Amino acid sequence: MKIRSITFFLHPRLPLPPEAFAAAGRFRSAARAAFEACGYEVQTERLATAPFPTWLDGDLATQATRLEKFSLESGFQYLSLGPALPSWLQSYLAIPEALAETQHTFFSGMMTTEGSSISLESLQACARVIQDAASISGDGFANLRFCAMANVPAGTPFFPAAYQSGSTSTFALATECADLAVDAFGRARSLAEARQNLVSSIEMHATALERTARELSEQFSIPFAGSDFSLAPFPEASRSIGTAMELLGLPAAGLHGSLAVAAFLTSSIEQAHFRRAGFNGLFLPVLEDACLAERAAQGNLSVKDLMLLSTVCGTGLDTIPLPGATTRQQIEAILLDVAALALRLDKPLTARLMPIPGKKAGDPTGFKFAYFANSRVLAVDALPLTGLLASDRQLEIQARKPG
Repeated sequence: MKIRSITFFLHPRLPLPPEAFAAAGRFRSAARAAFEACGYEVQTERLATAPFPTWLDGDLATQATRLEKFSLESGFQYLSLGPALPSWLQSYLAIPEALAETQHTFFSGMMTTEGSSISLESLQACARVIQDAASISGDGFANLRFCAMANVPAGTPFFPAAYQSGSTSTFALATECADLAVDAFGRARSLAEARQNLVSSIEMHATALERTARELSEQFSIPFAGSDFSLAPFPEASRSIGTAMELLGLPAAGLHGSLAVAAFLTSSIEQAHFRRAGFNGLFLPVLEDACLAERAAQGNLSVKDLMLLSTVCGTGLDTIPLPGATTRQQIEAILLDVAALALRLDKPLTARLMPIPGKKAGDPTGFKFAYFANSRVLAVDALPLTGLLASDRQLEIQARKPG
């Protein structure tokens, strides 16, 4: 298991005080050293702010470039400026240019309101961001740094969904721990033992992480928000959530039986006792997982399959390669399903969709990125929405009531 990110949450104020970034940088350095001293490899340290429309003035691309510079100088590898918000509809329009002008800055767009409604205008704006961002580079890679969000609270340490709420700085941990499930299931002789192995492993690592986090919290007077054990993978078989699913007896991830296995994994995470921040579900990022990428290339995992699996696990649709000709209206239809699921099931879901210019369904992807496993472009089974869904401003979806 590795620490994917030590995420520091900061609410800057304008004019930006240089000391705020310097103080965050001092904490970042101490935190990396402390967690590495207790045996954990730290891949990245990241900085997340409050939603940019609530505090940034002026041109977003210019401000994001400046903030990215401050963040990098403080030792953070990545910066999230949080989501565009339905109450600031113009904020979505500025994101594509800001993505083009930066390399290490992430953004998101909220599709739901604080109540139980999908903001159809915001959803349409998110689809426009995805379509526009796809053309920033020839491989559509800029969409790695944007996701559309539904029902996602502040404080998740995973990017692009990370954002701060309130005025108090905090920190949280995003883990890369799909290998815990691979190990737990590989040595199990029953499903009950497989679950217990995973729960015990998560709790053991969580205890060690929390011990160090408490020491850092006391030293710097910065609250520790918790850890996200969402079983994030790395693109090799020994750190693949698809591998873990198949170790339980699933012939291939995506075939019938996958829903039950995904539910089993998610409920196992829920049984573990630790201080929680973020999703703590089951990530199924196609391009970040060697096994899932292969199964998608073989035709066993479609966008609809991944949507179905989102009903019992994880974060929604993550790193999904789509045809370059996918229209904004088709993207809107996909996002509508993600947002409706999030509200109806009262869970946080995101969509990180990656249309690839010049590619059509079935074409191989060709990314050269250490955190990606190449796959094939997935087909989009969608037509433009019409009627009230295309013309109204919001769609109310009540959360499912127990029983």
